[in-house]
Amino acid sequence: MSDRFFLDTNIFVYSATDDDPAKARIATELIRKAIATHKGAVSYQVVQEFFNLALKRFERRMNFEDRQEYLARVFRPLLKIHSSLALYEEALRLHAANKLQWYDALIVGAARESDCAILYSEDLQHGQKFGSLEIVNPFL
Repeated sequence: MSDRFFLDTNIFVYSATDDDPAKARIATELIRKAIATHKGAVSYQVVQEFFNLALKRFERRMNFEDRQEYLARVFRPLLKIHSSLALYEEALRLHAANKLQWYDALIVGAARESDCAILYSEDLQHGQKFGSLEIVNPFL
């Protein structure tokens, strides 16, 4: 089984906000581990969702330089999955077979495509499996 893991958008959001200090510590440690071990992965969707929130909804908004640094230091080493026809086909299959929301199906599909054993997310059912991929809510 792979020891690679995928980080959903909420992990990055908690690490960059002051909303919940306990979740921020856990999220920051997961990101640090992902970068240090080269075992973490994200897709373009995660980057897009994070910056959409950072630009619109964060109480303390990131300035341009902070966003550039975050992209280079955090996302660049983790960005493994690009949008592709194969990803969309897998997401459509996952959506139909598992009754997932569309964006959740894209995340699961990207995690599977990057050969991850774990998808860290609080948005999906903890313990649920999609083949060899297991959903883990790190905040439980």
